[in-house]
Amino acid sequence: MKCWELRGCYEDAEMNGRCPHNIPGEPCPADCHFAACFRPTHVVCTDFGKLLNPSRDFDAAVKEICRFCEFFLEHGPSTADRAGEGPTRQGNPNRFLL
Repeated sequence: MKCWELRGCYEDAEMNGRCPHNIPGEPCPADCHFAACFRPTHVVCTDFGKLLNPSRDFDAAVKEICRFCEFFLEHGPSTADRAGEGPTRQGNPNRFLL
């Protein structure tokens, strides 16, 4: 599995079963303690070109924190990689609008 495919509470089956953020189809929120990423590849992206890339499949990341990680933004899947169905967006599709 790729790092953006793992939920923060995945290591403990009991925690995964009672985690309030473990809602099918919804990502782990970035402020969740278990969603923190301690991998050396995790770097918060500051390049708006990468952050606003319309071809990146942000729904592939099950943790919100991955959605602004440079590693995911550079190596994550694109919407063209989705098999069969067109791109869908979870939550707010206008997440970058102020």
